[in-house]
Amino acid sequence: MIALIDYGAGNLHSVHNALCKAGTSDVTITADADMVRRADRIVLPGVGAFRACRDALVAIPGMVEAMGEAVQKRGVPFLGVCVGMQLLADAGEEFGRHDGLGWIAGTVRRIERTDPAIKVPHMGWNDVILNGTPPPLLEAGEAYFLHSYHFDVAAPAHVAAVTDHGGPLVAAVARDTIIGCQFHPEKSQSYGLSFLSRFLEWRP
Repeated sequence: MIALIDYGAGNLHSVHNALCKAGTSDVTITADADMVRRADRIVLPGVGAFRACRDALVAIPGMVEAMGEAVQKRGVPFLGVCVGMQLLADAGEEFGRHDGLGWIAGTVRRIERTDPAIKVPHMGWNDVILNGTPPPLLEAGEAYFLHSYHFDVAAPAHVAAVTDHGGPLVAAVARDTIIGCQFHPEKSQSYGLSFLSRFLEWRP
């Protein structure tokens, strides 16, 4: 069973539809911590502000603890999408500094405009460029991005892919059974569906 965590994220249903198109009917949208604790795979969607998403997730009784037990103790494959990826960080700096899950060391910071031609938010199609030795479910290609903040990852080994927007920005992170993507697979057409399909088959 794939648990798609429902904490009010705006892209919840589009991620659900994309997972189904990617090849599974066994996706449960849930805010039940016990169900997440027992899941075989977990997906955390997310759009909007880091603080609002973090507060909504923490407000669900036992959810953060259940995620930790499943992913960090049982090794359940986990996918974070957009802000769902950013929440893996130690902290986010949107509207003040706020704690994240702390699963992948680093801080979510605003994208700095070093060139007047660079627009913030970073919006539209851009290359996903593999970094180091990424997990096998990640491939180079083009994906759809929409974000004003980026994950400044502390350890280069946890950066699975980057994209170029006035300089390198993290496009995906990975550690153990955890992967997060800054791009939106649910909006990335064949590239996104292929990525989700490989996540469904991933045996880290």
